[in-house]
Amino acid sequence: MECAYRFRFYPTPEQADLLNRTFGCVRVVYNRARALREAAWAERKERCGFKQTNAMLTALKKLPGFAWLNAVSSVPLQQALRHLDTAYRNFFQRHARSPQFRRKDGPQSAEFTKSAFRYRDGTLTLAKMAEPLAVVWSRALPSAPSTVTVTREADGRWYVSCRVITHAEPLTGGAEVGIDLGLKDLAVLSTGEKIANPRHLAKRRKRLIREQRRLARKQKGSKNRAKARLKVARAYAAVRHARHDFLHKLSRRLVNENQVIAVENLSVRGMLKAKRHSRSIADAGWGELIRMLTYKAAWYGRTLVKIDRFYPSTKTCGTCGTTGHTLTLADRDWTCPDCGAHHDRDHNAARNILAAGLAVAACGEGVSLGVLRHSGQSSVKQEPAP
Repeated sequence: MECAYRFRFYPTPEQADLLNRTFGCVRVVYNRARALREAAWAERKERCGFKQTNAMLTALKKLPGFAWLNAVSSVPLQQALRHLDTAYRNFFQRHARSPQFRRKDGPQSAEFTKSAFRYRDGTLTLAKMAEPLAVVWSRALPSAPSTVTVTREADGRWYVSCRVITHAEPLTGGAEVGIDLGLKDLAVLSTGEKIANPRHLAKRRKRLIREQRRLARKQKGSKNRAKARLKVARAYAAVRHARHDFLHKLSRRLVNENQVIAVENLSVRGMLKAKRHSRSIADAGWGELIRMLTYKAAWYGRTLVKIDRFYPSTKTCGTCGTTGHTLTLADRDWTCPDCGAHHDRDHNAARNILAAGLAVAACGEGVSLGVLRHSGQSSVKQEPAP
């Protein structure tokens, strides 16, 4: 399989200057190519691809006013055009939003292919650099990298991502688990285990508010404002790193222990439109957890089943299968009026998600669980194909 290993490195002043100039050139080429494509379609209804934008780059580098484009490696510039072409392709296929102009502030990145770097004996040297990068190799690479992406985060830290080919041994054994995601508890498993919500943003919110207020008082364009902006970025980076570390450990543990994992196919983007809980939903990181479970399950031969987001897992009795019960957010425990079974709200939902996931894995997506109250129908039925 193909994956990326990310390491932190510490550039020398000369290397940092060259990389910063590379980021600026990449940003200019990307923005000009996007403007060219937008103008061609708006004015002449013509489609521009990588071929046309690459010709624009060649002509641009010959102009006296853009001679500084030749001072950096040409590979990151061409890779930026390929990334733009991929972004438009994803947009036309409705997989992503329309490509946006790149900004000077915020994270900056540049990608180098094999012709623009040298990896030998554990050292990495980029094009137009006399010395190798001082990379902190926390683990050995399983193979020589095919591409290298250098990133400067908004907090000033430098990272290098190496795309490599590796082999993961499929895991064997394990149980089945259903996961109900929530805010009170981040995840409740069908086994009854409740994983507390760490609330990373809430724990560090006071520091964020303090740094944001200090930034707002600084004069625009001053050095003190730049220093304050860096502190704000580092405060947000602490939240992001803590969240990713927790989700990585949780997702790997679930994949290691279970052969079948059932989750709801949540529309996190739509749920974020609710102003009351949007901050808490974003802090929980449901979408990132499902994304990690998806690719880790594929790596290690596990089965991840995503059930329909409209399946009433909470309002369905896990004992008798009746559904349509009226519950509010305040009802953390409830008793089924048909069979008298007492349920913990989240645990019952996780059990129903597991049952629905196993049914979908066995019979396909046309399966729906549960029956309406007093309907007398089977609790598992196969819906006709459309």
